[in-house]
Amino acid sequence: MTASVRPIDTKRLAAHLRARAIDVEGGRVLISRLAGSGQEVDLTLPANCNGYGRVRHFRLATAEGWPANPLPIAPACHALGITPLPDLMTALVFQNAACAWRCWYCFVPEELLKADTNRSAWFTASELVELYRQIPDPPRIIDLSGGSPDLVPEWTPWMMRALQDAGLERDTFLWTDDNLSTTYLFDALSTKDLDLLQTYRNYGRVCCVKGFDARSFAFNTRAAPDDYNRQFEILRSVVGLGLDVYGYVTLTSPHADGVAQGVADLVDRLQAVDPNFPLRVVPLRIQVFTPVQHRLARDTERERSLRIQEDAIAAWNAELSRRFSVELHALSICDVPLARKFA
Repeated sequence: MTASVRPIDTKRLAAHLRARAIDVEGGRVLISRLAGSGQEVDLTLPANCNGYGRVRHFRLATAEGWPANPLPIAPACHALGITPLPDLMTALVFQNAACAWRCWYCFVPEELLKADTNRSAWFTASELVELYRQIPDPPRIIDLSGGSPDLVPEWTPWMMRALQDAGLERDTFLWTDDNLSTTYLFDALSTKDLDLLQTYRNYGRVCCVKGFDARSFAFNTRAAPDDYNRQFEILRSVVGLGLDVYGYVTLTSPHADGVAQGVADLVDRLQAVDPNFPLRVVPLRIQVFTPVQHRLARDTERERSLRIQEDAIAAWNAELSRRFSVELHALSICDVPLARKFA
């Protein structure tokens, strides 16, 4: 991020977008219309659910030098009693239509992140579940993605209740993305809603850390560097709820200096959340989807960051090999124990 670009005021923008993206009284969430969008060209299958849903293919295999990605395959199979672990699973994805950050590598075009009612529509959770039920042989994973679902945390317990009402709570696995940009999960949800999150059987949550230090975070998201530290404070609180929680981390940075130390510090921070939590984190290798191609044009820093992530993943692999036993490494990601619980 160049010095001339003013960082995003996360708190202010998040509040503005939340007001536009959720109807709490009506129990409705603003969902992006994928049909006809700039994202549609990258979809493996055409948009479904009247243009507001999509099928995502989750694969274990990744690139050479990068760990396999068992999320959400392993947690879903564990909850649903599916064995052996398949190499691929599909999920039905709904995307809420707002996000306060502007990650340059995001596969979602910016016009679907602004709570624009011309590119989205209001849905109750029951209406989304009904759309799901109409799909022939529907995926067993339902992924609440974005956008930024943590702007509208009510969406998750609403979906849980709608799935229960439809008798689908044991046949499906609910998966929620969280970019750790707000504390709305704790500020907006009632005790009853939080209790449901904690007790709902087939549920997993993944929290994404955007970078391995404050400057890579700011480069990746356009947010203020201090928001990097705040991500770990929020993550600590989420883990403290006792949910089945996991992590993603993106390792792009335009700066070749300090990569190994930055990654070591990142693992320190994750272990401060919980000693074993790094083993529940999957580094995501950034790939170039259609919206990203436009953002890469004539941007040498972003191009360079795609190469530097390869140095960062080597440092990550070395840190985890040094810090954890072979026995812990061999565990399925959903069997990695979290030693600490917080109030």
